[in-house]
Amino acid sequence: MGGQGESVAHRAWWQGEIRVRLPSPLTELVDERLAGHGVRLLLKRDDLIHPELPGNKWRKLTYNLEAARARGFRTLVTFGGAYSNHVRAVAAAGACFGFDTVGVIRGEEHLPLNPSLTYAMERGMRLTYLDRGRYRDKTAPELLAWLREEFGEHYLIPEGGSNALAVRGCAEIPAEITEPFDVICVPVGTGGTLAGIAAGLSPGREAIGFSVLKGGQFLAAEVERLQQAVGRVTGNWRVEYDFHFGGYAKGNAELDSFAADFTARHRLTLDRIYPAKMMYGIFALVAAGRFVPGTTIVAVLTG
Repeated sequence: MGGQGESVAHRAWWQGEIRVRLPSPLTELVDERLAGHGVRLLLKRDDLIHPELPGNKWRKLTYNLEAARARGFRTLVTFGGAYSNHVRAVAAAGACFGFDTVGVIRGEEHLPLNPSLTYAMERGMRLTYLDRGRYRDKTAPELLAWLREEFGEHYLIPEGGSNALAVRGCAEIPAEITEPFDVICVPVGTGGTLAGIAAGLSPGREAIGFSVLKGGQFLAAEVERLQQAVGRVTGNWRVEYDFHFGGYAKGNAELDSFAADFTARHRLTLDRIYPAKMMYGIFALVAAGRFVPGTTIVAVLTG
């Protein structure tokens, strides 16, 4: 998936324009609920990479931004729901790197705008809306032609940012981990981060994705597709589907209680949409004896 020299070289284009924290910090989480099962947990703090482009958002966008600039595009177009963190990140990236940005939002416009879309507009993003039927066909040639007619020639970033270049960026995560480990865990929404992490693992290690989507079984095929796109198909990963708590951006009192207790114990607030569900899942699997004593787990906090 590319060596260290390639990684350093690709970063030269944005050095001086934005300051990111790479490699992201690695810290140990000490918790008696894990220690009692002989399990060690390390947190890969990708949430600290950049305040506006945290976690897998930076990992997924960095090579896409490089490609857009190299090909001479001045406009980025992407898709997302009304509360999409990806849409926010693309808006922030455009403001940081001098791209115009367009967010194609699923559903009707609702005023006043929610905080996510307000932030995107404040960062210079133009918003346009598609009803849910048209949105489902967002990759259809007719709709893509309409986007070119409406917004001119542009660089298209898929919903969630997951494409071959995103996988390439996420594949760099394992090489940053300096401690020995056995398993690496990540929340999953579109599959790109898991596909990249698994592709970047050395032999004998496993990646586990925790679906934040209800009915997320399609994610397995999507991870395979993304790995095929980069020519690095691996069998060292799996997806857990039982920790979605009702679906994307949903939760319940049990998740809230876990997250509040986690904050009280460790002085770390977990985002409810992604990391909180993964962390709940890790603790549940440890309690169920799914990891043998002596296992070291890395949990990637994606922001």
